[in-house]
Amino acid sequence: MCGRYVMSKATGDLLSKFDAKEIEGTPPAPSWNVAPTQDVPIIAERLDEGAIDRRLLIARWGLVPSWAKDLKIGSRLINARSESILVKPSFRKAAVKRRALIPAEGYYEWQKTEDGKKIPNYLYSETDDVLAFAGLYEFWPDPSLPEDDPGRWLLSCTVLTTTAHDTLGHVHDRAPVIVPPAMYADWLNPGTTDKDAVQQLLNGIPEPVLTPRVVSDRVNSVRNDGPELIEPAS
Repeated sequence: MCGRYVMSKATGDLLSKFDAKEIEGTPPAPSWNVAPTQDVPIIAERLDEGAIDRRLLIARWGLVPSWAKDLKIGSRLINARSESILVKPSFRKAAVKRRALIPAEGYYEWQKTEDGKKIPNYLYSETDDVLAFAGLYEFWPDPSLPEDDPGRWLLSCTVLTTTAHDTLGHVHDRAPVIVPPAMYADWLNPGTTDKDAVQQLLNGIPEPVLTPRVVSDRVNSVRNDGPELIEPAS
């Protein structure tokens, strides 16, 4: 799964990295310990008068389906199993209409030991300073607000996960789906709305090459933040 990650890059760097043209929402502060229900930057595309418009949006991490009665469900939908997004009611509409990239510099995973301890690892790429998690996003109308209230619609997102293989499998059995740069446009393409085509996209995403690093257990608390969290444990 993916329960915490790092996103400290400036908004301008993200716009350049993902070739996005504009920002919607107030970007959150840099964080080395991004946690569920916090606001995060995502990249999405829409068709605007026949042209594709790629934007950086600010979304709440934890997808809230449009039919949900309240926000609480979002805390349980921070991740979506890529194997079932096309059939699960919480994700199937977003899977064909609202796919996103969620920028991250790396993420944390807790490795279970034989004696029951959990050792935090930071997983990152030695060649790419920004990764792109495959994600979905959704709009939720807050029933407590009037229809004309500009804050009525909440934008939320989820990170897709898959079975972890190779060097990552020993840390945790699940890992985020990471989209390589050559597939950004294909994954985001709002014109791809066929389930079989989306499944082909998922099937074609290669396994990433990431490096795990044992870090301090200070990352266990969401109250701790700062670049020292990704440094090797002493």
